Amino acid sequence: MTFVETLEQVRDLLRGKGRISYRALKRQFALDDDYVEDLKAELIDAEQVATDEDGKVLVWVGAAPVPSSESQVPSSTQPLAPDPQPPVTYTPPHLAERIRAEQAAMEARGNVDGERKTITALFADIKGSTDLIADLDPEDARAILDPTLTLMMDAVHRYEGYVAQSLGDGIFALFGAPIAHEDHPQRALYAALLMQEESRKRAEHLRREKGINVQLRVGINTGEVVLRSIRKDDLHTDYVPVGHSTNLASRMESLATPGSILVSEQTYKLTEGYFAFKPLGQAQVKGFAEPLNIYEVDGVGPLRTKLQLSVRRGLARFVGRQSELDQLHRAWEQAKAGHGQIAAVMGEPGVGKSRLFYELVGAYHHTPLRLPGCLLLETFSVSHGKAYPYLPLIDLLKNYFQLTNHDDERRRREKITGKVLTLDRGLEDTLPYPFFLLGLAEPTSPLQQMDRQIRRQRILEAIKRLLLRESLNQPLIIIFEDLHWLDNETQAFLQLLSESVATARILLLVNYRPEYQQQWSGKTYFSQLRLDPLGREQAEEMLTALLDDIRSPLPASLSLPTSCTLSATGERAPGEERNRNKIKSLGVL
Repeated sequence: MTFVETLEQVRDLLRGKGRISYRALKRQFALDDDYVEDLKAELIDAEQVATDEDGKVLVWVGAAPVPSSESQVPSSTQPLAPDPQPPVTYTPPHLAERIRAEQAAMEARGNVDGERKTITALFADIKGSTDLIADLDPEDARAILDPTLTLMMDAVHRYEGYVAQSLGDGIFALFGAPIAHEDHPQRALYAALLMQEESRKRAEHLRREKGINVQLRVGINTGEVVLRSIRKDDLHTDYVPVGHSTNLASRMESLATPGSILVSEQTYKLTEGYFAFKPLGQAQVKGFAEPLNIYEVDGVGPLRTKLQLSVRRGLARFVGRQSELDQLHRAWEQAKAGHGQIAAVMGEPGVGKSRLFYELVGAYHHTPLRLPGCLLLETFSVSHGKAYPYLPLIDLLKNYFQLTNHDDERRRREKITGKVLTLDRGLEDTLPYPFFLLGLAEPTSPLQQMDRQIRRQRILEAIKRLLLRESLNQPLIIIFEDLHWLDNETQAFLQLLSESVATARILLLVNYRPEYQQQWSGKTYFSQLRLDPLGREQAEEMLTALLDDIRSPLPASLSLPTSCTLSATGERAPGEERNRNKIKSLGVL
């Protein structure tokens, strides 16, 4: 490893931990005394991002790994860069509990040397913060910066990320560790978009009130770290970056223009389709020999689920679920005839719940899909949304009213009003409720001051009225996916709607994992299908299809192991990992 590479990793480690002893540095990187002195010269004297403590400990004091004139805090405003607070002081209690549980699990596994994890690192700061507060006293400056720091952290916590460090004018956060999530790159980008959206609202207020323009810049990268321990008292996480995993996120932040989000190619490849990107070409990044491709996040993309991504790439042949599909078709015929149905599909992850719905309706779209003689509306629960009310219902309304990310507030109000009044002018009294859910209500709206429980009931009743009235015009297929992640408010809506389904031209399709407790078993118009992993014959049929539709049976030497199952989407199902190498030799995986 070159000196520059070692310097980068030491800087990343120091920034994440806040402080580290020289003895630990020597042991971690196999350094001698002269090498440590050279590192001190760079970090303390040249870059001025660290200080020495009693000749024993290196302490982080910088707000960015690569100091610039705008990130240096003048001596007159030094109180703006206090010693970093421990994460326990700003981590929500429900996340703190999960972080401690992760440490207990690590201890139980006995991994004393730490665990290698793929994570997504996020750096965000206030661009030009020093210039913004140059003429302000420290208290006034903190009154401007602190609320912005809070909204950054709130955005990270909303998507269950971990704020490893809160700095004077920015934050450093991790997604995927210490709280594990397989969709951590998406969560990081959702958090970045949220903090930019919220900061723009706050910036508008500050421009009007104080003539100050506060803008954020965000950098994100996905890579590996070794997670070693989590202190249960202060939630400090001891981790070591692998390669440039966290440093590259910091470089993306430094390259970002005010108001933008830049990501590395690693993050782009993992989230392309779920988000819209603007390729910015290659850039020479400090610490990297070759230019790197970088991308700017342009908003949420057209895809929401793994199935949609699979559709884009090409699905395997649909096999082994014909009887279940026939049951859904029968339910649809009954619903079209005015005998509404609730059809549920239950199964473990990866067995093909969403694929079954896909085969029924033909294709997934993010605007209402007009099948012959009907209207399809769909929405999804997401793993990070259970604590946030109405998320799937809001998504359903966006589909129903055909709202897009490019519609401004006026256009959205026009679409909603036109849709409702065209449907039935008698529904005009429902308009305030979709306005409220979609963030279009006036600050003086009576809904803002209404009792929360009364408001919730009226919101749910209004949406139910809209859908029931729409079903008089045309039959509806309404899809709610992944109810195991459903929030309480949307659950209450489903319960309310279910009471009126029987006499409406509505097929309500829902799916969930076995742990979800549905409440419709006693209804005559409810049916539940349980999906198990495909059997041996169906799995071999899928493998045959994947092998370029070979018509002859698989040779015995290539037959599927008895213990191996495939999901109905053509992806690996739980429990298949031990057979992965054998199936991979067939060219399937």
